[in-house]
Amino acid sequence: MQKEMNQDLFKQIMGNYPTGVTIVTTTKEDGTPVGLTVNSFASVSLEPLMVLWSIDHRSSLLKEFKEGGKFTVHVLAEDQVELCKTFATKHDDRFSTCDWEISSNGLPIIDGVLGVFECKTFKDIEAGDHTVFIGEVTDLQINKEKDPMLYHRRNFGPIPKEFYQPKQTM
Repeated sequence: MQKEMNQDLFKQIMGNYPTGVTIVTTTKEDGTPVGLTVNSFASVSLEPLMVLWSIDHRSSLLKEFKEGGKFTVHVLAEDQVELCKTFATKHDDRFSTCDWEISSNGLPIIDGVLGVFECKTFKDIEAGDHTVFIGEVTDLQINKEKDPMLYHRRNFGPIPKEFYQPKQTM
């Protein structure tokens, strides 16, 4: 009973921690693109450039990420809520709902996102019921015209405009 209460409380606290939202992609051995929505994403290192994210051991895509040796993290823009929801489901062909292309590194890149981190897997570490992937960044892209998507209390959307304040000059 204590374990369940702690898990519920943990979920409540984490649900109140606002994060950005990403889609992480790779390819199957036959080149078919796969991906899923992830909010467990963070920077790790500047020298070399590294990021991390995690995936539940129950995910049907875990094998592809473990065997692929590389992945792309897409930082979603505020106008990509439907894309976020599609990649969070068990939709058979998630890529049929968006524009995308294969990069020169052989990774699926989704169009219209705020930012892209193409990575080679540095290490994957089992941690509890998830595997943490650490990737060394091999290529970067940014769309400066977009604002990020926010995930908070199980909702997706833009950062509230009242958070943006004009810079004051002295």
